[in-house]
Amino acid sequence: MKRMGMIFRAKANKALDRAEDPRETLDYSYQKQLELLQKVRRGVADVATSRKRLELQLNQLQGQTSKLEDQGRKALALGREDLAREALSRRAALQQQVTDLETQHTTLQGEEEKLTLAAQRLQAKVDAFRTKKETIKATYTAAQAQTRIGEAFSGISEEMGDVGLAIQRAEDKTQQLQARAGAIDELLASGALDDPTGTAKDDLTAELDRISGGTDVELELQRMKAELAGGSSPQQAIEGGPQDAAQQQSQSPHKFDKN
Repeated sequence: MKRMGMIFRAKANKALDRAEDPRETLDYSYQKQLELLQKVRRGVADVATSRKRLELQLNQLQGQTSKLEDQGRKALALGREDLAREALSRRAALQQQVTDLETQHTTLQGEEEKLTLAAQRLQAKVDAFRTKKETIKATYTAAQAQTRIGEAFSGISEEMGDVGLAIQRAEDKTQQLQARAGAIDELLASGALDDPTGTAKDDLTAELDRISGGTDVELELQRMKAELAGGSSPQQAIEGGPQDAAQQQSQSPHKFDKN
């Protein structure tokens, strides 16, 4: 079971490594950092809002304490010491609230400063990561393109390998067809195979055709000479042989002289 689990994990890791694109991983990490930065900024805004709310409450309480102090002085001036004492008692209670709110305000202000500083540092890290991310992506893309070009030139890429195999198969089939065609021509020429169309000829037939064609040429040549010399027909010149034709050609100038 341990061995099967190890094999499964190894194959799964290999499959994931094949499917993983570093550029996509970097973009995902950058997106997560942006989300974290957004949360920190939202936290700073919440703390600042709470601090502002405390400041408003402090202003209200300080206004009330000042008002009670004035009322106590007026009551004491009028001889109403009981009213003055009550006003001062209320003022003391409000003053305690003011003190508590001031303590909370100081705490919130400190937290706000810490979060603001953390947000600034995180922003700097995110900017640096974005620059490094784009540099790594550009380098990876260039290396990937260079690798593909090298594989294409060397013929070891999958696409070029398929093309090379197709070309090799085409060349093999072409050579096979050429060899088969040459063998059939040789067999037809030797008479080992019969040509049902009658277009193929053996060596003897080809030689006879060549001689017949040569005779036709000679006949035409003698005919033209006979026409020029005013002598016998081409057929008689051929039957009389080369000597008669030569004798007739030698006598023809005397004939022209007599005329």
